[in-house]
Amino acid sequence: MQELEEIKMRLTKLESQMDFLFRRMGIASRDVPEWSASPDILELVKKGDKNAAIRAFMDETGAGLKDAKNYIESLMK
Repeated sequence: MQELEEIKMRLTKLESQMDFLFRRMGIASRDVPEWSASPDILELVKKGDKNAAIRAFMDETGAGLKDAKNYIESLMK
């Protein structure tokens, strides 16, 4: 069961990275997944640690600073 959860998290990370690359290349597609945050990032957001959440999101997804900041701020509203 834990292995399945790890695979899901890795897949989510890869999907987020692809979304980032598509947006950077100007490719629009309805098949491109939306950003999603891991449980670790959601915990940082819950604690109010915005900077750590942004850094973790960038590490997990490959997103740039601007995209990560916008996404994390949207979670904090």
